[in-house]
Amino acid sequence: MNNNNNFKGLKIGVIGAGSWGTALANLLALKGFNIDFWAFEKNVKDDIARLSENRIFLPGVKLSSNIHPSNDIEKVASGKNLLLLVVPSHVMRETANKISGFVTRDMTIVSASKGIENKTHLTMTGVLCEIFKHIPENRFAALSGPSFAREVAKKAPTLIAVASKDQKTADFVQHVFATSYFRVYTSNDITGVELGGATKNVIAIAAGMSDGLDFGLNTRAAIITRGLAEIRRLGLKLGANPRTFVGLAGVGDLLLTCTGTLSRNYTVGKLLGEGKKIDAILSEMKMVAEGVKTAKSVYNLSRRIGVEMPISREVYNILYNDISPEEAVHRLMTRGLREELDEI
Repeated sequence: MNNNNNFKGLKIGVIGAGSWGTALANLLALKGFNIDFWAFEKNVKDDIARLSENRIFLPGVKLSSNIHPSNDIEKVASGKNLLLLVVPSHVMRETANKISGFVTRDMTIVSASKGIENKTHLTMTGVLCEIFKHIPENRFAALSGPSFAREVAKKAPTLIAVASKDQKTADFVQHVFATSYFRVYTSNDITGVELGGATKNVIAIAAGMSDGLDFGLNTRAAIITRGLAEIRRLGLKLGANPRTFVGLAGVGDLLLTCTGTLSRNYTVGKLLGEGKKIDAILSEMKMVAEGVKTAKSVYNLSRRIGVEMPISREVYNILYNDISPEEAVHRLMTRGLREELDEI
């Protein structure tokens, strides 16, 4: 691991003060970096400034004094060497448009958001590349893998992947983020890493529903396995490396999100399985469950490019067409019989 002295004077801005943004900002701050940290909510900024704690999104975690919170997005985005975006996927475009005038060609842009935009079906770096047209494609990277924010904040040993089309960019981001408890691997498959990080949230909703219906471990294992097949199928159609989906951003993140009670997407699914309605569930949640919006993107994208994704389709039908979980399960289990392995 490179010594922090190699990055002396590195200017880092973090956009987005949810639980994951806060955990990553704190990780970097604890390494000795001074972090300009943008929060949308004034009370979040005030709490971090006064109490060194994000009481809304990451309560109980003492934050480093190297974090400098602000509601001024121009100040946080301007003059940085590395800009980390960790906002919900459905506001990524709006946020990127706000800062596009302050982002320069020599910046490294890292997305740690997981989602697929509803209208365009772009991944998050796809959205950023479209907005930041003046920045070379090799300056973008995506961070993904099995990593609950609270566990990273508690310094639990965590492994994650950073992907970029440029190896130098991936290496740079790897060494900026790596610590003795946060191990970072590089990848050149930014498509696969982002697709894995986004689509696993849809499958996690299905896994949660299975547990909410009290189906047991057989069913959950089947959902994870066949869900991974769907993710791989989609990725291959879009040019991803199939090996990515047996790595950290693929099966690693899928296993975590489908089995961990800290997963917001799993929790949404479990409540749906217990009979609650999606509007009521979301109205009681402080944080975003990305899989709800991504389910629509995955459904429409898979139809457009002709990829069969039956679990994802039924999650979409439950969320948006008011199909009951029980009916969705029956439809999945009575589909035409076939071979297990795909041709590709």
